[in-house]
Amino acid sequence: MMKEFKAPSLVLQYLLAGCCLLTSGYLLATLNLPFNPTSALKERQSVRSTTACTEIVKPKATLSRSQLARLLTVPERSSRRNVQQIVKEPYCRLPNVSIRAGAKTEREIHPLAFDPQTSLVVLYEGETYVGYGFKRP
Repeated sequence: MMKEFKAPSLVLQYLLAGCCLLTSGYLLATLNLPFNPTSALKERQSVRSTTACTEIVKPKATLSRSQLARLLTVPERSSRRNVQQIVKEPYCRLPNVSIRAGAKTEREIHPLAFDPQTSLVVLYEGETYVGYGFKRP
């Protein structure tokens, strides 16, 4: 005996498709995922473009523990020359950013000799040392 298979009605198919779309939207919103993948891609490219070197200065430059320790004793707003006497030439320079209104912040990368996955980012505003940060890939 052969059973007859009855295809679901067209209304049921539309209802299932609508439920799937609503569930997908709910999951995207709940997980804070972007609805517009092109804007998320542009945002990532923008972040990448501000963290990529614009100029390689000294390809083999590294910073030792003693240089890092000496740099940490230098107060912010010291002269750029005092800092550069300690850290020497950087590996590279990053694009300038604006941290404070009206000021252009220059950033230099110094890879750590004792931790190759980490680099020290030294910040200057003109001839003034304004701070540092660490960068990991």
